[in-house]
Amino acid sequence: MDAVVEGLEPQAATAEDAARDATDAVDAGPGVTPLLAGNRLSLDLYPRGCHRLLHLCAQQPHQLLEVEFLQLSGHEDPQLLEATLAQVPGSLLRLRSLVLKGGQRRDAGGASLRGSLTTLPAGLSGLACLAHLDLSFNNLETLPACVPQMRSLGALLLSHNRLSELPEALGALPALTFLSVTHNRLQTLPTALGALTTLQRLDLSENLLDTLPPEIGGLSSLAELNLASNRLQSLPASLAGLRSLQLLVLHSNLLVSVPAGLDRLPLLTRLDLRDNQLRDVPPELLDAPFVRLQGNPLGEAPPDPCSPPGCSVTLACGVRLQFPAGATATPVTIHYRLWLPEPRLVPLGPHDSLLSGVLELQPHGVAFQQEVGLWLLFVPPRARRCREVVVRTLSDDSWSDLETQLEEEAPKRLWAHCQVPHFSWFLVVSRPVSDTCLVPPEGTLLCSSGHPGVKVTFPPGATEEPLHVCMQVVRMASRELRALLGEPEGAVSPLLGLSQSGDPSFLRPVTVQLPLPPGVTGLSLDRSRLHLLYWAPPAATWDDITAQVALELTHLYARFQVTHFSWYWLWYTTKTCVGGLARKAWERLRLHRVNLIALQRRRDPEQVLLQCLPRNKVDATLRRLLERYRGPEPSDTVEMFEGEKFFAAFERGIDVDADRPDCVEGRVCFVFYSHLKNVKEVYVTTTLDRQAQAVRGQVSFYRGAVPEEVPEEAEAARQRKGADALWMATLPIKLPRLRGSEGPGQRLGASLSLAPLNLGDAETGFLTQSNLLSVAGRLGPDWPAVALHLGLPYRELQRIRHEFRDDLDGQIRHMLFSWAERQAGQPGAVGLLVQALERSDRQDVAEEVRAVLELGRRKYQDGIRRTSLAPGDLGPSGPSASQSLDPAQA
Repeated sequence: MDAVVEGLEPQAATAEDAARDATDAVDAGPGVTPLLAGNRLSLDLYPRGCHRLLHLCAQQPHQLLEVEFLQLSGHEDPQLLEATLAQVPGSLLRLRSLVLKGGQRRDAGGASLRGSLTTLPAGLSGLACLAHLDLSFNNLETLPACVPQMRSLGALLLSHNRLSELPEALGALPALTFLSVTHNRLQTLPTALGALTTLQRLDLSENLLDTLPPEIGGLSSLAELNLASNRLQSLPASLAGLRSLQLLVLHSNLLVSVPAGLDRLPLLTRLDLRDNQLRDVPPELLDAPFVRLQGNPLGEAPPDPCSPPGCSVTLACGVRLQFPAGATATPVTIHYRLWLPEPRLVPLGPHDSLLSGVLELQPHGVAFQQEVGLWLLFVPPRARRCREVVVRTLSDDSWSDLETQLEEEAPKRLWAHCQVPHFSWFLVVSRPVSDTCLVPPEGTLLCSSGHPGVKVTFPPGATEEPLHVCMQVVRMASRELRALLGEPEGAVSPLLGLSQSGDPSFLRPVTVQLPLPPGVTGLSLDRSRLHLLYWAPPAATWDDITAQVALELTHLYARFQVTHFSWYWLWYTTKTCVGGLARKAWERLRLHRVNLIALQRRRDPEQVLLQCLPRNKVDATLRRLLERYRGPEPSDTVEMFEGEKFFAAFERGIDVDADRPDCVEGRVCFVFYSHLKNVKEVYVTTTLDRQAQAVRGQVSFYRGAVPEEVPEEAEAARQRKGADALWMATLPIKLPRLRGSEGPGQRLGASLSLAPLNLGDAETGFLTQSNLLSVAGRLGPDWPAVALHLGLPYRELQRIRHEFRDDLDGQIRHMLFSWAERQAGQPGAVGLLVQALERSDRQDVAEEVRAVLELGRRKYQDGIRRTSLAPGDLGPSGPSASQSLDPAQA
């Protein structure tokens, strides 16, 4: 963080600035004018700056009496730099600003290099006017003893050094207003820090702090406090006494709670609590406009249960819960689980789209005395016209939609907010706008909010008991219809879907009004071309019921009467077999045009990414992936339904490297959801000899679930040519030739060479590359907390974030795999991973790792029994068979 001290002139930032300032300098004699610009001497911009200053001190000391600002490079020879600085107190008596920064030089990778400064001469304490000292980007391991003696010092910059502590004497600086010690190794703070009553800005971010002294509450003038990216698990209550505080940054820590009273700080305008592990946030902060809470993961079972007075809970999966006071009569411990979506768990209507995974909240069956607020995070759909987003839940063995409000967090991130009476399963869906009403025995009128011409009239006596009725209206583009019909005059009305609760039939006929197809009026139409079509799930066909109902036509509308509800559609066409055309048109409404991709990681060709993408997302996704992956062009466009099953089969000598719950007979199973990622990464292997030549295989994609009898490749190839072929696409996969002793998996690069991966031991079990890949896919934004609990230093986390910026998946995989490489062969590694997951409140992933280990041990024991190598039950032993961590299968 840069600082400008009140009353100091801004310093020249570049050589050009210094040269420009030098042209205005007063002639101070030979050798001085090019260096001295006004009262500023910038020697960091010139080679051998220390030699130049020593020359000036010896030859023209009177010219230096006017210097108030001195800049020297921290990259000078250490002994020469120390000798030069020893001359400063006697020659620059009016010096107010001293800058000794490193960082001007960079390594081959572009990273700033630290300077050589490790200490300061004791004589610098005699600089009576010094108000600004910048020692950033150096190699200081302790604060020089002369610094706390600089009584006039107002700004002290120590960022990017190697400081592990600060001295208690630092509290003796009476004029200090700005202190920056960011990017160091601080683990504790001196209690005397609270004595800096004039301090206004304090930046301690990017350190290793796990606690703060209570004395920090004595910083009565503090306006800005930055503690981001440390290891803080709690905060002292004295923070609530910083009455001058305007900015408090606490993101990227391990906080589980915050002190009460922060919301009452009178001048506070921003409180950043993102990326923590908050279990309990005071309700006053939840509603405060200056608080940022996004990305606060919580564990599966908070140790502090929600109590009758109420509380707020944020879960790791992007879920927030607000329990009002009195919602529960006794404390309730919350458990949650995220299920991967699949058709048996995801109830979708014919025109619905899934926007989230499936969230299970427990305990089931506990009814709240007051409804609990639930916020689910989702990515909004592109098409929102005539559609709405709702939270769908399971209640009494049936799914229903909850009244949902949307709260925007960012242009591409929305919260779906609803009130729930009890815990169950929840998911977010996009559906056509639904208009509902409660039909009383006296009758009523239901109109479509998006299509005013669509109405349903319920006469008196249509029902004996009040009945809930729902209406959905879907339009079809005229361009698509004309392409399907092949006639310019063909047209259709909006598609009307009606449903009701309770008795499927009405006691008296109900009148339905639909607008006539566009371009058709009741005065000019040919009634022989007008068809009323009807579809009742789960039938696959549309029936023409024109002859079975009495169509009443007006200038703009058609009316007819029905006794039970389903889907209705008016068609105007010269075609005779309208039912078949309607089925094709209805399928066209629900189909998504997609492309399939298969990419191999550049560092490790055995790692293959498979993904199914909507056509409009392909280019942007490939631009993001091709820095780390390479492969063939995407497949030709194919069409898929929401929730349709398909699978990928590796062929021609290539196979999946390990068992996975989502893998059947070597085929990787998928379910397509248009707004989800539909991506899986697998490790592949081959039985062919890669020492002799590269293996040129392929991956093919087929519709449907994996058949019980998987056909051979030759038979599968013949099936591609049939009229009802299930084959969609085939993309090439190439495993390069191995050179020398190189083995599969050794192409991850020096930082990720994990083959053969042998993480674990016989007692605790083993994990493979595929297992770790599955773990990485589940961590999401919780990965920094897991990394810290695994013992990775925060500096390494920052390096990973920089190397894989804008790539969350890459950050997670690199962290996990590099740690695993260092742990390979070490006892207790798997236990350490499980413990880190639990301490990071990812109990769900920890339990799945245990399940995979147990499954591997059972397979190993079964294998031993089959070969009669050991009788009876065996203790845990042997390597685990690889299993992917699919929560739906664990």
